[in-house]
Amino acid sequence: MIDIERTIARELNIKPWQANAAISLINEDNTIPFIARYRKEATGGLDDELLRQLNERLEYLQKLEERKQHILNNIEKQGKLTSDLEKEIENTTTLVELEDLYRPYKQKKTTRAGKAREKGLEPLALTILDQKMDHPIDEEAEKYLTDDVPTIEDAKKGANDIIADIISDKASFRRFIRDITIKKGKIVVEPKDKEKSSEYEMYYNYSENISDIVQHRILAINRGEKEKILRVKIEAPIKNIEFFLEDEVLINYSNVPEVLDYNKYTETFIKKAIKDSYKRLIAPAIEREIRTILTDVAEDKSIKVFKKNLEQLLMQPPIRGHTVLGWDPAFRTGCKLAVIDKYGKVLDTAVVYPTEPQNKVEETRIIVRDLINKYDIDLIALGNGTASRESEQIISDIIKGTDVKYAIVNEAGASVYSASDLARKEFPDYDVTERGAISIARRLEDPLAELVKIDPKSIGVGQYQHDMDPKKLDESLDGVIEKSVNNVGVDLNTASATLMEHVAGISSKIANNIVAYREEHGSFVDRNQLLKVPGIGAKTFEQCAGFMRIYEPKNVLDSTCVHPESYDTALSLLSLYGYNLEDVKNGGVTINVDDMKKISEELGVGEWTLADIIDELKKPGRDPREELDTPQLRTDVLDIEDLEEGMILEGVVRNVVDFGAFVDIGVHQDGLVHISELVENQYVRHPMDIVNVGDIVEVRVLSVDLERNRISLSMII
Repeated sequence: MIDIERTIARELNIKPWQANAAISLINEDNTIPFIARYRKEATGGLDDELLRQLNERLEYLQKLEERKQHILNNIEKQGKLTSDLEKEIENTTTLVELEDLYRPYKQKKTTRAGKAREKGLEPLALTILDQKMDHPIDEEAEKYLTDDVPTIEDAKKGANDIIADIISDKASFRRFIRDITIKKGKIVVEPKDKEKSSEYEMYYNYSENISDIVQHRILAINRGEKEKILRVKIEAPIKNIEFFLEDEVLINYSNVPEVLDYNKYTETFIKKAIKDSYKRLIAPAIEREIRTILTDVAEDKSIKVFKKNLEQLLMQPPIRGHTVLGWDPAFRTGCKLAVIDKYGKVLDTAVVYPTEPQNKVEETRIIVRDLINKYDIDLIALGNGTASRESEQIISDIIKGTDVKYAIVNEAGASVYSASDLARKEFPDYDVTERGAISIARRLEDPLAELVKIDPKSIGVGQYQHDMDPKKLDESLDGVIEKSVNNVGVDLNTASATLMEHVAGISSKIANNIVAYREEHGSFVDRNQLLKVPGIGAKTFEQCAGFMRIYEPKNVLDSTCVHPESYDTALSLLSLYGYNLEDVKNGGVTINVDDMKKISEELGVGEWTLADIIDELKKPGRDPREELDTPQLRTDVLDIEDLEEGMILEGVVRNVVDFGAFVDIGVHQDGLVHISELVENQYVRHPMDIVNVGDIVEVRVLSVDLERNRISLSMII
């Protein structure tokens, strides 16, 4: 069997002891965020992303080893397990190759070859393959005539089927054919109906080398095929494959001393069986496997982009300490408004009709101004959906002469959330439309806390997400949410159950228990109170405590990400440098350690842990999102008709895809910065190497297509 620790270490370019330590911690039911943050000494500082890759590979390799054992036991029961086969199976590193080896021994459904074997034709097939025959095949076939095999042609047909089956079951043949098809084959696409117009017209009569095709094309082609618009096939290098098979079969299955002098009685028959084997048995299976491989690779790469975009969106800086007016724009049904305070509590709601068909602009002005004055509103969060452009013009006019500013908020998924059971439970006294406005306002105040309530696939930062394996996508995106939530930490006294269930070690049930405990006993003042919550034992507390923050605690360390297990170390460190907890509470302390190794040994703690404690004591309760660009706040509106070629504007990156980045420049139609326009005179492998979702960038207008509502931009760096 393969050495899992060493295999993972080699693949991830880490030390074997690091892989071993991480695997041990995972097997002991420690969560990835906990290991990444609080077990750095054990793993040598492996970060969250690397640990998730390690865990994914661990699960795959463990599944591989389990499958190997099952296969070995099965073949051994058949009495067919040789030492060479056992060694080959044990050294296999992929499930695909393992199944290739198992294929000849697997219980099959009734096949043509199986029926021929039942009729007693296997000896004839093996005699032909042996190539010692000194007489025509017809003479040999005559010996096998029975009631089930009435003619010589029937005998020869059965022998052909058996030989074709033997060839198709050979693992080394399949490996070669798969590899050469990937290297030299093409993917060929054509329309099912050439006369029918569709969004897939660029793929009508399209072909590309398998080795060159990029992931977004694969997923687009898959979708077109699924919608029954496109027909897709793999065009393999058939001549190369047939030459290979002829040489391998005629040589490897021959007992003729002079292998180059092929048997004149059997050569033509075997070559015909080879062609039949490839066309009927091997090619369809290999095509399915290659399509699966291409899709898996495309999904993995697209999921990687999706994950990065989602993380950047979740980690957008909050705008705290403001009373916000959420504005959910619409035409006929009116614009829904919701006022929330700095804690996200709903203060008021309203509906205004400033857009067509009512056009009650003056009435809207009065209502909005009254709300601004009554609640001292200083920010308006405007959703970017239908009627957003018209609403922005009205908002811009209303706030003239005031200190109020507005921001465009991506409302993708808000309608999904507002109609959900979660929203009904959270806001039972408000209808669906009001919940949408509340969600938009809260997204500006704390994007992470609000966006975790929504299925990530509905947030609008992916590419072809509906064409991917749902389980694989969901697991990957859940990992991003978990990483983001634990990176930021949650306020134990204000966080929703939905937010807390993403904290390390916390299930949905326990999250609800925490909220229930909070409602019954009042605010938490001590992390140790978590141990009184039903369902939280020592292990769960160990996993979650460091990520739960209390911002008005008895012990200021409860407002930091210092883990309770390190409180004594933190106190000793403070004492060593002449500080106490009161100093930390009053704004943090600065500790400069000249010799980390010496101090860590003196305190009996690892250097990584010591460094983390020092950073946290400098700025207790720090929010990592504060280091990123804050959302753009505006006071005036720009229209697409106002754009001119060469104009330089500031914008926010809304989405990053394989071919470029979409930038919101404030005209309600995101402009595209093509990958070729991201950096001047420099090759860009992927747009994500240059920009991320949420980045504030400076762009130049290249062209504006008013008819198709398209804006082309270039980046200014």
